Amino acid sequence: MAENDDSSRGPLSRGGVAPQPLFAVAAVLLGSFLANFDSRLTTIGLPDLRGAFSLSFDEGAWLSTAGIGSQIFIAPAVAWLATVFGLRRVLGIPSLVYAAVSLIIPFVHDYPTLLALSVVHGLLLGTFVPATLMIVFRNLPIRWWLPAISIYSIRVGFALDTSSSLVGFYVDHLGWQWLYWQSVLIAPLMGLMVYWGTPNEPVKLRDADWGGMLLLGAGVSMIYAGLDQGNRLDWLGSGTVMALIIAGAVLVAGFLVNESLVRQPWAHVNVLFSRNIGLGLVLILLYTLTSLSNASLVPNFLATIALLRPEQSGLLLLTYGALPMFVLVPLSIWLLRHFDTRTVVVVGFACFAAANLWGTQLSHDWAREDFAGIVLLQAIGQSLTLLPLIITLLSNSDPSRATSFAAYIQIMRLGGAEIGVALMGTWLRVREQIHSFYLGQNLGVGDVDVVRMLKQLADHFAAHGAGSAQARAVGTLAGLVQREANVLAYIDGFWLCFWVAMAALGVVALVTRAPPGPFTPAPFGFARMLLRRCGVPLT
Repeated sequence: MAENDDSSRGPLSRGGVAPQPLFAVAAVLLGSFLANFDSRLTTIGLPDLRGAFSLSFDEGAWLSTAGIGSQIFIAPAVAWLATVFGLRRVLGIPSLVYAAVSLIIPFVHDYPTLLALSVVHGLLLGTFVPATLMIVFRNLPIRWWLPAISIYSIRVGFALDTSSSLVGFYVDHLGWQWLYWQSVLIAPLMGLMVYWGTPNEPVKLRDADWGGMLLLGAGVSMIYAGLDQGNRLDWLGSGTVMALIIAGAVLVAGFLVNESLVRQPWAHVNVLFSRNIGLGLVLILLYTLTSLSNASLVPNFLATIALLRPEQSGLLLLTYGALPMFVLVPLSIWLLRHFDTRTVVVVGFACFAAANLWGTQLSHDWAREDFAGIVLLQAIGQSLTLLPLIITLLSNSDPSRATSFAAYIQIMRLGGAEIGVALMGTWLRVREQIHSFYLGQNLGVGDVDVVRMLKQLADHFAAHGAGSAQARAVGTLAGLVQREANVLAYIDGFWLCFWVAMAALGVVALVTRAPPGPFTPAPFGFARMLLRRCGVPLT
């Protein structure tokens, strides 16, 4: 990546010269946004989809698992496929098929057909993101790499903060079908830009490690499916969950054996042996976990405790989460041009830690506006964490092993985020049960405070019917206990995210300085003077 502007575009030019390479960059950036938005829209809008398709809770859960699991299956191999078959075949054609599938799905009422189309939908969606960085490097001058990567990285936080509002708008004003039909408009535009911006490259298929790709993709997607269904099916008590997790682990182990035996391994694990690469991937995983406070805890608390619809809670995330990113992204780029990535990462994780610590003070009285400061801190954390982490990984990676590196990046991107959501759901469920048990212990028969509360509630309900007053009083008290147990569970969730952020700060301390390259910062003013006095090289 330290090559000049022309050479950085060299690999794409084999087989022809792209007439408008900027269209290729715009296409993959648009595709990365579409992938994140579609994944979030179907997740947040799942209750509406269950009602529209007349699905049971279990059928809806498998529909979500099938869509995301198929993304995880294909994503690690996309960078290699784009190198071998060309971006026009790997991204252009799937975008048109994806639009067609998105158009058809709302008209399907047969569940097996719907499930099969969801798998195809996820497979096609999984091709949109992984080749983005490779195309950016091959088509843009070096000075534009950082802004383009910032757009690529910030899509995650932007999708998280705007998807709730978008779901509410579609369901209330346009119809739930637009959860799918937005892709009918966007995906063909992306395909057209791919056609304009990429050459018609010949297929460069030689020794393909198909076995390695299938083993890794299938193994990781099966582990995800087991973890995603574990919270619903009671983990070790479910043969389905255990079969998925064990079979997935066996396939991943088979992948590692395969990569050590084949002549040309597709994604050899040696690519991870670099200290900074390994630590960087760990930090991305920790980022996905600590950012769950924004992706899961805040909107779920507002839905469960405050009883808000997605469009109501989405206004908070849009105003204090998404919109500030228009200012925060340029700030993040400026910081990375002049300061070490580790410094920016520390600030980002510190913001996450502060936001989560703030969240541990919540109570059932908190309304939507009480979360404004937390969401704003999380927006700062998202803007100052993922981008410098990606730059850290790129600065320490070997360009000759880019496809191997991209495979593991996609596993952490998709697998880490989705597995984190599944585990957070289990954490909240278990903590709610524990708190319900302990709160229930204080509600023993004959307790003075309990008797007084029941009498007050019964007197209140007596005006609406003396016969049912006592039963309604007991039910109301049980509801209050459940509410407080849920509040305590969400507090525990914020504590968990806080300690993950603190662990990430400890891992950052172990990351060493990256070698000189196109992302090396250029200190100025006081920072330059301070670094010189400390004996730190500036080039």
